[in-house]
Amino acid sequence: MHDDRSLVEARLRRVLEERVRPAVYPESVPLDVAVWHAPDEPVPVAEGLAAEPRPVEVGARWGAPWGTSWFRVTGTVPEAWAGKTVEALLDLGFDENMPGFQCEGLVYRPDGTPVKGLNPRNQWVRIGAPVEGGEEVRLHIEAASNPVILGHHPFRPTELGDKETAGSAPQYTLTRMDLAVFDETVWQLVTDLEVLGELMAELPADSARRWEILRAVEGALDAIDLQDVNGTAARARSRLTDVLSSPASPSAHRISAVGHAHIDSAWLWPLRETVRKVARTTANMTALLDDEPDFVFAMSQAQQWAWVKEHRPEVWARVKKAVADGRFVPAGGMWVESDTNLPGSEAMARQFVHGKRFFLDEFGIDNEEAWLPDTFGFAAGLPQIIKAAGSKYLLTQKISWSRTNKFPHHTFAWEGIDGTRIFTHFPPVDTYNCSMKGSELAHAARNFRDKGNARHSLAPSGWGDGGGGTTREMVARAARLRDLEGSPTVTWETPAAFFAKAEAEYPHPPVWVGELYLELHRATLTSQAKTKQGNRRSEHLLREAELWAATAAVRTGFPYPYDELDRVWKTVLLHQFHDILPGSSIAWVHREARATYERIAGELNAIIDAAQRALAGEGQRELVFNAAPHSRRGIPAGGAGVRVAEGATSVSPREEGGYVLDNGLLRIGIDDRGLVVSVYDIEADRETVAPGRVAGLLQLHPDFPNMWDAWDVDEFYRNTVTDLTGLDEITPGEDGASVRIVRSFGASRVTQVLSLPPGERRLVLDTEVDWHETEKFLKLAFPLDVHAERYASETQFGHFHRPTHTNTSWEAAKFEACNHRFVHLEEPGWGVAVVNDSTYGHDVTRAVRTDGDGGTTTTVRVSLLRAPRFPDPETDQGVHRFRHALVPGAGIGDAVREGWRINLPERVTTGAQDVAPLVTVDQDAVVITAVKLADDGSGDVVVRFHEAHGGRARATLTAGFEVTGVTVTDLLERPLPEAAAPVVDGERMTVRLRPFELVTLRLRRGQA
Repeated sequence: MHDDRSLVEARLRRVLEERVRPAVYPESVPLDVAVWHAPDEPVPVAEGLAAEPRPVEVGARWGAPWGTSWFRVTGTVPEAWAGKTVEALLDLGFDENMPGFQCEGLVYRPDGTPVKGLNPRNQWVRIGAPVEGGEEVRLHIEAASNPVILGHHPFRPTELGDKETAGSAPQYTLTRMDLAVFDETVWQLVTDLEVLGELMAELPADSARRWEILRAVEGALDAIDLQDVNGTAARARSRLTDVLSSPASPSAHRISAVGHAHIDSAWLWPLRETVRKVARTTANMTALLDDEPDFVFAMSQAQQWAWVKEHRPEVWARVKKAVADGRFVPAGGMWVESDTNLPGSEAMARQFVHGKRFFLDEFGIDNEEAWLPDTFGFAAGLPQIIKAAGSKYLLTQKISWSRTNKFPHHTFAWEGIDGTRIFTHFPPVDTYNCSMKGSELAHAARNFRDKGNARHSLAPSGWGDGGGGTTREMVARAARLRDLEGSPTVTWETPAAFFAKAEAEYPHPPVWVGELYLELHRATLTSQAKTKQGNRRSEHLLREAELWAATAAVRTGFPYPYDELDRVWKTVLLHQFHDILPGSSIAWVHREARATYERIAGELNAIIDAAQRALAGEGQRELVFNAAPHSRRGIPAGGAGVRVAEGATSVSPREEGGYVLDNGLLRIGIDDRGLVVSVYDIEADRETVAPGRVAGLLQLHPDFPNMWDAWDVDEFYRNTVTDLTGLDEITPGEDGASVRIVRSFGASRVTQVLSLPPGERRLVLDTEVDWHETEKFLKLAFPLDVHAERYASETQFGHFHRPTHTNTSWEAAKFEACNHRFVHLEEPGWGVAVVNDSTYGHDVTRAVRTDGDGGTTTTVRVSLLRAPRFPDPETDQGVHRFRHALVPGAGIGDAVREGWRINLPERVTTGAQDVAPLVTVDQDAVVITAVKLADDGSGDVVVRFHEAHGGRARATLTAGFEVTGVTVTDLLERPLPEAAAPVVDGERMTVRLRPFELVTLRLRRGQA
């Protein structure tokens, strides 16, 4: 037999495109259209419906960037269409290749009832099935003219990312506003042919099944009269019955399809637009659930559910009903799909606290999976947080984006720093926007790396990023693929059902230990410095506000600000979304974030000030409040008192030029260029700075990645570096314990103050940069005379180690990594820490010195600033302030302590009496991360702590109030009956902790 595959396949493509698809709507009549353009921000629905529109024609330009236009469409169903299915086709000017990334609309009835959303892959509204003929049609469309930011020429700088710079030029052309007859038989034929054509293309050329499909398709094409597609579609479908009813092989891969619309809570659109994106998508999905009995839809991010409840109550009522029916499923149990590298310990915990509590309060649902398909890598501390929240599964997809190494598993147990293991799935379909194409499903089956041991995978199905969700076409495809020879099987299932099956069939999956590092998007650890600083500052202010408010509530009856703290936490958690905190959103998002963080700081400082005044009482004693979890200068952790003086620091000229700082513990040599040439540990008789090198060195690199400007830094940036050694001025500081250095470079200026606090073993570097560079990367370097094959980075509730070498491609790929408050490296008996108050990105490299002593130089470099031009062309322009400290002779405990101290500076107020801590712990390795009142308003005190040094610890916690009961709880403050209870003796509680173990205790208070 001659090979005519290409002939039949080409025929299928053309007939589908030019004859069959157009015949889905064989008859149409135009609708009358009028429009009213809202003058500024979106208006309430009632106002949009009541506005008086002006007539407009199809073909008219409309929609200033970020504008809202209310279209009214009216018409009459022709009498001749009686008995037929009729739909309105409403094309606002869509590009079908860009669902979620351009204009969208939400359709309303005249009474304000939402009907469904409009997007490039969902342009229809059902009018009747069947119609009687003569019906009057009147619909309103709230249309958002969101500009295309990531267009056909991606990563080009654009001013469209902020309403303040976007201009007013219309963005779209009104394309089609019609009533049309919908021929369901032709529509079903389109789906038949698409599914079979795509399946055929994925089968081996010598497969009998491929040829069977080819011949069946050829027969269907022969049965179509191209001049009467609608009249012959049923005949064509009958030719496909046999090949569509042939069952799948018993060994076929099994796909659990979950309807989904991954909606970025902000990205190439502002937060306010996401509120509307969620409303459009949920309106669509509840409508689709009504039409498709097998379909199941899952939505994550409690914040987005809360937006629907607050802003679209009519849609919320439909959502609640679908949830009650078990088909619209809360997923993930987090407030938002946050970044997991950057949020601090408590913030990561509160993502689950607030997310899970919302779903519990609203629906009584306690889902067990973390759902993070698009997050840029996963910190090694996350597994025990997931478990402590009462969950046990994780889904992600983004690891498939790694550029260097292919992850070895799709289903595995992920082990965190404390030994907790979480059953994890990484869908082999390699997308969270699965559209049920044959190529996607075949890829999932071929790609699945756990064949032979497991056979189930999950496919999140629906248009995402900008929303939209699953379409009726996807559901129709899935119906044909439920049990079809040559294809994986497809079943709509909830995430819980999938995980139950996957875990049951794979009881002993392979184990991955440590972080799930994404070998891409490394620059998200640095981009948009002010957003990251706002987050770090807010996290620590929240710690202080809870600590002092709880202490004051117990001691003085101070009214604990439950509602204010709840609201602020949710705002901070929202801004930890994986395109806000990482710095990859448009200018509008980060402009608003800066203002939000300033407002939050004001609110939290007011709470802190009021609580401290209540505790201190009326008086003139100067009291120092210490919110850090370790005592300092005579002030206990969580208490207040009079500071103990600790020595002095001298500043003297250096013989070779420059200055020397000396406080009896460290001697710092600063040369006449303002560079640190020596950090001498007097007690250890040891130099910290590598021979011939300088520390505190600012280094500038070109930074123009191949793509994804705000997200990526490519390794070739290191090929070119400029050391910033030029000096404008160097002078001793007025405080007598510092040196001030000023430099200029490019269009920018930097001021550094190097100080040596009396009685402390740390060199503090305060760096102010007036930054006006573009496409540059600024680093702060510390070349250290330390031989270390690994170093420690702080992560949530502990730290973990990364190698300093590049033996394998896995290690080489981690050329930019994340830390929280410290990086620590050491030789046995002596180490060095670099701590920070607001930076995350860093790199660590090692080199053996070829001259001199032949020793090893290990260089820690902190990432300060970048200047990408997409999606925000003005990224990081302006003044920035950073604080870092170099701590010689530091063990891991010193790194932990100094990291907390630099982020929680002492506060000074006047009052009458010292303040004793509400809770103390007698072991420095045990760090208390939260002291607060229980969220249920009971007045119980909640204390959260963990082992922070990486070893076992026995510690005694002592409460500064009468305790009548102690309960070990999960993060949501619910009892954990299986947990080992502490040994309680009055107000003293003795606990034993494994390395990095996290514990939450709930202390019931006696009557005051």
